Amino acid sequence: MNLVIDIGNSDVVFGLEEKGTYPFIWRIQSDVNKIAAEYEIKLRQFFLENDVRIDLVETISISSVVPDLNETVLQVCSKLFAPKPFIINGEIIAKMDFEIDNPYEIGTDLASNAYGAFTKYSQACIVVDFGTALTFTSISGKGKILGVAIAPGVKTAMKALSSNTAKLPEIPLEIPKKLIGRNTIEAMQSGIMQGYVGLVKYMIEKTEEEMNETPKIIATGGLSFIFKPLLLEVIDEIVPHLTLDGVLAIRSKVS
Repeated sequence: MNLVIDIGNSDVVFGLEEKGTYPFIWRIQSDVNKIAAEYEIKLRQFFLENDVRIDLVETISISSVVPDLNETVLQVCSKLFAPKPFIINGEIIAKMDFEIDNPYEIGTDLASNAYGAFTKYSQACIVVDFGTALTFTSISGKGKILGVAIAPGVKTAMKALSSNTAKLPEIPLEIPKKLIGRNTIEAMQSGIMQGYVGLVKYMIEKTEEEMNETPKIIATGGLSFIFKPLLLEVIDEIVPHLTLDGVLAIRSKVS
């Protein structure tokens, strides 16, 4: 059993992989102010509640876009598990022949998405990741990262709107029945949800024009399923754990 850890801006995701599937996916909210013991207690609870033996973990692989949490997570791993963690960093990304300008600058999650997608489909791809940020990663038919576009994520936009306006509350991220909202919640849901659908469609269309290829469009990230009904015409597949898949694929490539 392999433990894959994706340290993100919103959550630290722990995925237990076995034979190409993830029997368990656990999340702990990312908080740089938490000490390692707090993460350790929560992770122990996950293993205990799901009747999974900690000593069954054979490998640990980590991607992180929150450097301030790295040492905390490493302390947890050293306390709970025997294997030494494999950590994706700029040096490892530089070995991947992605042909990007600065392998030390690109997020390890984006690199993992790219390699995971190309490993899975062996063709040009656009990976749309619905996370804290909404990202579009373009991969050529030869497996090269052509570039990335980044916009605020849906939750990020919603929080910014509600926190900077006196009368607009935080709302559930649901698709409204009508585009024209009849109350505040419907109006915000329409503007945010439908607005992001328009953003995604436009970005995919223009990216395809620049690529001069016919890419496979892959959605991933925690909010990808929410948008599925609105994006069926442009999204080919939803792969919710693509980042974790990519982390394991990169480990396999460079090990």
